[in-house]
Order: sequence, then structure tokens, then C-alpha cells
Amino acid sequence: MQLLTPAIGLIFWTFIAFIIVLIILRKYAWKPILSTLKERETGIADAIASAEKMKAEMAALKNENEALMAKAREERAVILKEAKEQSDKMIAEAKEKAKQEYERIVADAQNAILQQKNAALTDVKNKVGSLVIEVSEKILQRELSNKTEQEKYIQTLVNNVPLN
Repeated sequence: MQLLTPAIGLIFWTFIAFIIVLIILRKYAWKPILSTLKERETGIADAIASAEKMKAEMAALKNENEALMAKAREERAVILKEAKEQSDKMIAEAKEKAKQEYERIVADAQNAILQQKNAALTDVKNKVGSLVIEVSEKILQRELSNKTEQEKYIQTLVNNVPLN
């Protein structure tokens, strides 16, 4: 039971020791502890404020990024549209050039064919003329008194003429 009811001396000396520790703590430890706690509290408040500020900046950056992405999408669509138009224009120009080239080649071919045809006709006319002259010359060189013999001779000459 003595543990439950301490003596007055023990209470007195415990109280004196408590006061001395309290004075020493107040003089040397209390102010540094309070200042450290104050600094920590200020640091935490600053960190929270900084985090809130960063959160607001991140939200602003996110909105700005979304706006930039939307603008980039619009620009991409415009560029793709312009590229398609340019491509279509180039294709149309190429088709037009090809058509003109085709028409030029066909016209040149027709002119060449016409020239060759005219040259062939001229050649044929010249050969026919020379054959007629040759046949006429041979007929005139030979004096034939009989008309049937003349026709026979002409027929023989015509059959012997090379036609190439």
C-alpha cells in the first residue's frame, strides 16, 4: 500500500525535480523546439501552397495542351485537304499532258501514214507509168501486121511483168 500513497518528501522532491527540468527545458529546449515546429509548420504550409499552385499550373497546361492539340488537328486537316487538292490538281495536269501527248502522237502517226501512203502511191504511179512506157515501147518496136497477134503479144507482156 505504500506504493499507492507516496510520502510527502517524495512528492516534494519529485515536484522540485520537475520544476528544475521544466526551467531547463524552457530555457534551452523549448524555444528551439517551438521554432523548429514553427519552421516545419511553415514549410508544410508552403509545400501545400506550392502543390496547389503546381496543380493549378498543371490544369492550365493541360487545358493549353488540349487547345494546342485541337489546333494541331485542325491544321493537320487543312494540310491534308491542301495536299489532296494539290495531288488532284497534279493528276489532272498529268492527265491533260498525257492526253495532249497522245493527240500529238496520233496526229504525227496519221501524218506519217499519210506521207507513206502518198509516197507509196507515187511509187506505184511511177512504176505503172514506167511499165506502160516499157510495154508501149516494146509494142512499138515490134511491127505486127495482125491485130490478134498484137493482142497476144500484149497479153504475154502483161503476164511477164513483175508486180511486187
